[in-house]
Amino acid sequence: MAGNTEPLSPRAKLAVTAGKAAAAVSRAAGRGSGSVIGGKVALKLDPDLLGRLAQNLDVVLVSATNGKTTTTRLIAEALRASGPVVSNALGANMPAGITSALAGGTDAKYGVIEVDEKYLAMVARDTTPKVIALLNLSRDQLDRAAETRMLAERWREGLAGSKAVIVANADDPLIVWAASSSANVVWVAAGQEWKDDAWSCPSCGGVLQRPGDDWGCGECGFRRPSPSWALSGDHVIDPHGSAWPIRLQLPGRANKANATSSAAVAAVFGVPPQVALERMYQVQAVAGRYDVVHFQNRELRLLLAKNPAGWLETFSLIDPPPTPVILSVNARGADGTDTSWLWDVDYTRLSGHPIFVIGDRKLDLAVRLEVAGLGFRVCESVDEAVQLAPPGRIEAIANYTAFQDLRRRVGN
Repeated sequence: MAGNTEPLSPRAKLAVTAGKAAAAVSRAAGRGSGSVIGGKVALKLDPDLLGRLAQNLDVVLVSATNGKTTTTRLIAEALRASGPVVSNALGANMPAGITSALAGGTDAKYGVIEVDEKYLAMVARDTTPKVIALLNLSRDQLDRAAETRMLAERWREGLAGSKAVIVANADDPLIVWAASSSANVVWVAAGQEWKDDAWSCPSCGGVLQRPGDDWGCGECGFRRPSPSWALSGDHVIDPHGSAWPIRLQLPGRANKANATSSAAVAAVFGVPPQVALERMYQVQAVAGRYDVVHFQNRELRLLLAKNPAGWLETFSLIDPPPTPVILSVNARGADGTDTSWLWDVDYTRLSGHPIFVIGDRKLDLAVRLEVAGLGFRVCESVDEAVQLAPPGRIEAIANYTAFQDLRRRVGN
């Protein structure tokens, strides 16, 4: 618990030192931040290190298919109103990356940690969090991620009996099912635009009815709980019914939803909604997402979309036609090698935009756009796409490793 500044054992100190040394070597060799290799080395020397590092912190865990990196940043910013924060802000969200991040926060009061969905129950067991934020669950990395219903079940079992306050999205039936085993849940009406992974009842398998914004199962009675926090337009409605304006530099409705959940988390620690939301305005970009960069005398806005739900949200925030759009898709290990998810994305929303297609799997994407009846150009590189694009700011949308490729090439 926070305030109990129990010193690290000699073994733990050695593990932290060795991990930092390994990370430094990795950075010097130009292999990224070194956080993952540093964490792996540290955990090899002390397998219990994650729990030891977390014992002096008030820990918040954030998990979801989409939005967890951004929400982690927003919560961290809000909690800084109340004390120093350590966070895995760059998105290294498996145990090694989390361990590495916590090892760097010796004077922190709060640990705000993004967690990969598959590791949530394990990290929750090791870190004894005060709060766990659950935002959404949808299909992602089809070749290796568990089916969403199974993931929700795993969360439900793993979080049962947890003393943490669960801040959960009442609009996502899978999240509600996962959170319902917990004793202390704060429900947030954060919305759910993508519904294709939640038509059947997680409890009994029946068909969910979805009148308006509500949902429920006519067969077993499993239904949407009443939220105590809600996103309403450009305002957060708190449990007392007060409306607080959301002012973000991050675009789109999805980020207002992330801010609503973040305000609910901050309130658990006594940070008022007004203070929390004002602090969130500081966040301009998250690991390069939403950054506007200058490249070849053009402005490009960099947008990350990793799965059907993410692409749907991203389409809602791009500038209207005839803004040119570059789409880039890879299928490497970190993306998932199965690109069949492309057929679940409604690319007709890009009608009227000049479209340029790049990336390792540009031909897969080209076939999908052809079937959607859209005009497009296949290009060999972002350089070629930018040269061919008509005037105006360019929206560049890419999945995970394609986004990293794009950032490297445009100097972000």
